[in-house]
Amino acid sequence: MTSLAALRPILEDDLPTLERFLIDPEEVGPFEWHGFADPGRWRKRWAVNGLLDDDGGQLLVVSDRDVLGFVAWRKIITARGSFCWNIGIALLAEHRGKGHGTTAQRLLVQYLFAHTQVARIEAGTNVANFAEQRALEKVGFTREGVMRSHAFGGGRWHDTVLYSILRDEAEARYP
Repeated sequence: MTSLAALRPILEDDLPTLERFLIDPEEVGPFEWHGFADPGRWRKRWAVNGLLDDDGGQLLVVSDRDVLGFVAWRKIITARGSFCWNIGIALLAEHRGKGHGTTAQRLLVQYLFAHTQVARIEAGTNVANFAEQRALEKVGFTREGVMRSHAFGGGRWHDTVLYSILRDEAEARYP
């Protein structure tokens, strides 16, 4: 299935949809719910920088006029003078399993390599999140290993699978 997903900056009118991820466990899904969060936190950040700055950002995943979810990235300092991006995605429940996540993450990888100087983008997911693992592999990410007891949620610690894609790998795959 070919997804028609695209990325765009988040507008103020989009904030109520995003806020669902902070207050509705069903929207977040079983792997990313870590408890209720301030529903106004993205609105506050959006007022300052539109959810885009030098240390990371968020873009909306859309198809035509439909909001599907969002992608995000944050800076991970790897050594003095160098960093990589760590990316993530959240799709609304009704848009999962349709290829949109794979498309959105590929578009984000292309965007970050085109507009920043990083050599590496990484992503982590719960070891039981097989759909996300398949999506990352379709994009071209390489599974690097398992980080044990890495994320806390639902009253217990969970292992995370770490993936990465390097600039030259992405350029060869998406010239």
